Amino acid sequence: MTKKMPRRTAERILETSQELFNRFGEPNVSTTAISAEMRISPGNLYYHYPAKEALINALFARYEATLENLLASCEELRTLEEAKAFLRSLLELVWQYRFLYRDLNDLMSRNRQLELHIQSLQARKVRAVMQLLNGLRRDGTLLVQEAEVPRLATSLVLLATYWFSFEYVNNPRHALESESESPSITRGAEQLLSLLSPYLASEAREPSDRPAGARNAESAVPA
Repeated sequence: MTKKMPRRTAERILETSQELFNRFGEPNVSTTAISAEMRISPGNLYYHYPAKEALINALFARYEATLENLLASCEELRTLEEAKAFLRSLLELVWQYRFLYRDLNDLMSRNRQLELHIQSLQARKVRAVMQLLNGLRRDGTLLVQEAEVPRLATSLVLLATYWFSFEYVNNPRHALESESESPSITRGAEQLLSLLSPYLASEAREPSDRPAGARNAESAVPA
């Protein structure tokens, strides 16, 4: 049987850093703490990432690449179910890199590269969600005026980006722990859909979201 090769040290450093940053916040995790968690020497860590900023930039590059692939799918989405899946995937990705937005102001104040990239990425997120909304409009699923699309897209991106920061304020001891992932993402997805709900065509709505008259008409039994 072929022996499985150990993961490269650089890869393990990134994974450990991401885990610790997400759990404790990037400002509260030193490179010494990362090397201690991995049981490697600080010199070994510095060999791969000579500064903490290099670690953050490498993690952000991963996040950016994954997000770009997700955003690229928006152009092809046409149904509400596809939109729901996209929005949940967006929340799941933000959760995986939640330390970025939890500590974003601090990170941007001392990392010019991150500052420039995050601004550009934010604009691309809004444009991609606008594509998604316009696709739903053309399909007849979303009844929204074209002039309202940028505002609605911005609201969706804002909520998806900072949802976990909101959760953290409400429950700082547990909101960012791994056991909170699924319920927090589900709550966030429901909030995102609540922004779309007023614009959904009647046939696209869940029965509970339809006007009472429409529900009664559907449930009425012919004489």
